[in-house]
This record gives sequence, C-alpha cells and structure tokens, in this order.
Amino acid sequence: MTIIEMFGQSAILSLLGMGIVFSFLIILIISVTLVAKLVKAMKWDDDVTAPKAAYVSGAPTANASASGAAAVTAAITAAVSEHRKNNA
Repeated sequence: MTIIEMFGQSAILSLLGMGIVFSFLIILIISVTLVAKLVKAMKWDDDVTAPKAAYVSGAPTANASASGAAAVTAAITAAVSEHRKNNA
C-alpha cells in the first residue's frame, strides 16, 4: 500500500466521519425543535411564564416592585435569624 493510497483512504474515512457527525447533529436539531413545538402545543410551559398581575406591558409596576422588595427583605431577615439561632 503506497502513501497515495493511504492518503486517499484517510480522506474517505475523514469525510465519512464528518458526514456521520453532521447527520447526527441535523437529526438532533430536528428532534429538539419538534419537542419544543410539542411542549408549546401541549401548553406544558405555562409555569415558565411571568405572573400577569405583577407586570404591565413587560415593566413591573411600583406596587409590585415594592411588595417584591419587601418580601425579599423579609425572607433574608428570616433566613439570617434562623442561621444565627442554629449556629449560635
């Protein structure tokens, strides 16, 4: 087997390998797209949407952000006091 034949065989194997990987990636993209359409069609993505009461046209209202900040502050305060109580 000459060097030219070995180069030809290596080129064929390289192209075959790249073709298999490319085909797999195309099948993967099609599968993910179909699953995304299925999830949207079955409305299984409802829990990802933002609550409608807290937002008006994509921007939070003053009351929603103030009550959200108060809730976050209360949660942090409770967590810190619980941590201090358990680790004192």
